[in-house]
Amino acid sequence: MAPYESAKDTSEAADVRAGRRKAARYAVPIAVAGVAAATIGLVPALATSGDPDLPKVTAQELIEKIAASDTQQLSGNVKISTDLGLPSFGGMAGGFGGGGGADRGEGDGDEKGSAADPKSKLMELASGTHTLRVAADGPDKQKVSVLGDASEYSLIHNGDDVWAYDSASNEAYHAKDEGASPEKGDKHGKDVPKGLDGELPSTPKEFAEQALKAVDDTTSVEVDGTAQVAGRDAYRLVIKPKQDGSTVGRITVAVDEKTGTPLKFTLTPASGGAAVVDAGFTKVDFGKPSASTFDFTPPKGTKVTEADEQGERSRDFKGKDGKEFGEGDLNEPKVIGTGWSSIAELKLPGGKGLPTAGSGDVPQDAQKLLDSLGDQVNGDFGAGTVFSTRLINALVTDDGTVYVGAVTKDALVKAANEAH
Repeated sequence: MAPYESAKDTSEAADVRAGRRKAARYAVPIAVAGVAAATIGLVPALATSGDPDLPKVTAQELIEKIAASDTQQLSGNVKISTDLGLPSFGGMAGGFGGGGGADRGEGDGDEKGSAADPKSKLMELASGTHTLRVAADGPDKQKVSVLGDASEYSLIHNGDDVWAYDSASNEAYHAKDEGASPEKGDKHGKDVPKGLDGELPSTPKEFAEQALKAVDDTTSVEVDGTAQVAGRDAYRLVIKPKQDGSTVGRITVAVDEKTGTPLKFTLTPASGGAAVVDAGFTKVDFGKPSASTFDFTPPKGTKVTEADEQGERSRDFKGKDGKEFGEGDLNEPKVIGTGWSSIAELKLPGGKGLPTAGSGDVPQDAQKLLDSLGDQVNGDFGAGTVFSTRLINALVTDDGTVYVGAVTKDALVKAANEAH
């Protein structure tokens, strides 16, 4: 179907931003978002079975419809695939220190991370196609399960407890959510791992609200016809950068006509080809899930790892300089540019570039891997390496400066030259 309206111009941007700010306040708080945070993926296109004939709406009205959608209860299946142009990380998670249970080095079990640690699952979900079963009942009860061929991985938030369970290894991970609900301040306990505190998106609605935060006068917003997703009639909201240099081509959000809930989110890169980001319901029910959905007791014989205990073990590992891993974090970034072509500039700890085999900091094989993943570039700033995906690119200079953004390699080099 033809678009209902043309792209919004600068004079209407304030209204769009107002709707966007409202939308950000009405997110279903998925406390187990960490399990799906890295599933920036694709189902090849909006799953449609015809274009339903719906009343015409403007982009502003549709954004306000998302904002007014106070969906607190739902259940269903979400299909997510990832096409960032990266190799599959399945089986490699342990090598990156992200957990992985039996895959993480030698020694007894107490020295290993838990196979149920959500951080290991983030790595596994960074590529390929995955099916998630999701459920939510307000801010204190959520569940996300990653369905495998013969196994299941689940994250369950129920009141003060956050559980993760990996049926393949029969391991569980437990953290306490001691904070208030979002209505009382959105504070979370120190035991809840980063990524389980609702800061990262896991549902089409949360992905959509992240995209709406970028809507300003550098953005085109329009309603581009209708679709049917998971058996429900929906409008298609299209968000596109107006600026050159962005790797983002367009974002399409399918918005449920009755509830205003985003049902599918697709991000297509400016380079064309398959989408980079797509998270969509294949089945959805807006009724109240059964209370038993959020109950969890570790099965008999399950190895249970407490979050605070694992944190203590991780602090036992130190680098050659005697510092704990994680010390000397990156400084606060400086933002170059505006809108979709924004680039973050920050400094690596110690003011040095990437470690090299010649310095003895990394093994020779690891050096070869780094060299194969990056492109060597030169400019007024000196020399550096650009690491690219189909969406995010990063330039690491030899003097330890990092330039990163959803922009092209040429845009990164230009920013580095101008900052020199």
